[in-house]
Amino acid sequence: MTERNSPPRGTPPAAAAHDNAHSAWDGFWNALDDPQRTALRQVARPRGYAARSPLCYQGEESDHIIIINDGWAKVTSATEDGHDVVLAVRGPGDLVCESAVLGSRRRSATVTALSPLSALVIPAARFTAFLDAHPRVWMLVSSTLVRRQDDADRRLQAHVSAKGTQRLALLLADLAELSAKRCPPSRDGSIDIAPPLSQEELGSWMDASRETVARALSDLRGNGLVRTGWRRITVVDLRGLREFAHTPAASGTR
Repeated sequence: MTERNSPPRGTPPAAAAHDNAHSAWDGFWNALDDPQRTALRQVARPRGYAARSPLCYQGEESDHIIIINDGWAKVTSATEDGHDVVLAVRGPGDLVCESAVLGSRRRSATVTALSPLSALVIPAARFTAFLDAHPRVWMLVSSTLVRRQDDADRRLQAHVSAKGTQRLALLLADLAELSAKRCPPSRDGSIDIAPPLSQEELGSWMDASRETVARALSDLRGNGLVRTGWRRITVVDLRGLREFAHTPAASGTR
C-alpha cells in the first residue's frame, strides 16, 4: 500500500510508462534541474522537525506539500481498530504529503519523522502554480507516484507468496539499496540500513509480529546475510540477501 491518488491534472500521457530506470531513481529533488530547484526554494519555507514529529496527518485537509532535505520519515495508515500500519519510508530528496494536494482530497496517510528532519514546506497553491509554470515536472511527479505504486504492488505480491523470513529479506534488500544511494557502502561492501526502523515497525510494514521479525533476523544472521545491533541492521551481502528473498526453498517463519 501507499498514498494513492488519481494522476494529477496536466500529467503527460506518457508519464505512466516512465519507469525505465527504477534502480537509478534518486528522489524527486535530485531529478530537478538547478532553475527548477531555485524556483521551488523561492516559494518554499524551510522547516525542521524533531524525531517522531508529524509532517502531516491522515484525514486532514490538504494545504501543503513537503520535500525532505535531510532525515527520514515513515508513512503510516491507521486501521479501523486503531493500529498504525507502516506503508513506506521516505528520505532525502523525496516528495511527501503530496497525494492529497494533487488529488484534491483529504490526506490518506500520516507522515512522521523517524529522525531529526529538515525540509522545504510549500503551500499547495504555490506548488501547483510551480508545476503549471514547469510542465516537465508534472512527469516527475507522476513518475514518483507510479514508482511508489509499483513498489507497493511488488511487496503485496511478496506478502502473499513468500514466508516471513523471505519477506523481511526482500524489505531489507530494498532498504539497503535505498540507503546506499544516500551513503556509500563500507569498504567490505556492507550497507547500514539508514532509516532507523524498530523491529515493531518492520513487522508492521511486512504484516508480521515483532517476534516473527526477531526470528527472521536471527535466521538471516545465521545465513551470514545481516548483522544487527540496537536499532541497527547492516546488510552484509546484498546480492545474497536478494537471492534468498527470491528462492522458493528458502527457510523462514510465517
